[in-house]
Amino acid sequence: MPYLTQLADVARSTGSPVTEVAGWKTRGHGPQPEVQGIVCHHTAGPAGGGDYPSLAAVRDGRPGLDGPLSHFGLGRSGHIYVIAAGRCWHNAPSTSPYHDNSSSIGIEAENNGTQPWPDAQKDAYIRLCAELCREFGLPASRVKAHREVNTSKPDPHSIDMNDFRAAVAARIEGKLSWTEEIVKDLPMIRLGDDNYDVKTVRGCLFARGRVPVSAYEQVGLEDWLKSTRCDPGLVELVRGFQHAEGIEEDGFVGPETWPSLLRV
Repeated sequence: MPYLTQLADVARSTGSPVTEVAGWKTRGHGPQPEVQGIVCHHTAGPAGGGDYPSLAAVRDGRPGLDGPLSHFGLGRSGHIYVIAAGRCWHNAPSTSPYHDNSSSIGIEAENNGTQPWPDAQKDAYIRLCAELCREFGLPASRVKAHREVNTSKPDPHSIDMNDFRAAVAARIEGKLSWTEEIVKDLPMIRLGDDNYDVKTVRGCLFARGRVPVSAYEQVGLEDWLKSTRCDPGLVELVRGFQHAEGIEEDGFVGPETWPSLLRV
């Protein structure tokens, strides 16, 4: 199997924001020989420091263990970081032939080992595992905690993996979350559109802190929020939101952008 250069596309299919870490397509300890399983980790990184402070360590390694240490990083916000397309040193020795470094994909989720898991992060964890299972033809049973395939490891802490795998299986079977149920019926919003869904876009952007005062100071916030027209100013705000979320900056609000706007 070659370097897994489809991983960014798989990550984007979750609907979560995605960052492609520079150099990821050629990063790895050689190509990934096969994908027979998925191993879930926590970073044991700092308690603070932002969304994914462990990025450098996962990408570059630590004393005694060269990076990359995992294919994906998962931030506290649910943001996915695509780190490597080749083999990673994320699980050895493995008690499972399906979950060693040569046979599995690793996901390092930011957590110091005691912190509660934010809902957005845990939801993205489930989504990413489900999409990886779809991509590589794996059942949910091949998703394992690090602690389940390495007797010396405790991670990811406090996650009931039976419940986790059940949620992954449900997503593989096509059961939709409430945001997906809404999104499937929402239209594409483009420059020049005039409808009430444009008001929804405006409200969501404002709620997420993506509307500067300069956008509405001439007309007032209330009138700006009530406007049903998708004008050039709104398109630029959408582009800014897409940039921040790691979505293609096309200025359209469609299947790739609605989930991030609506996510709570």
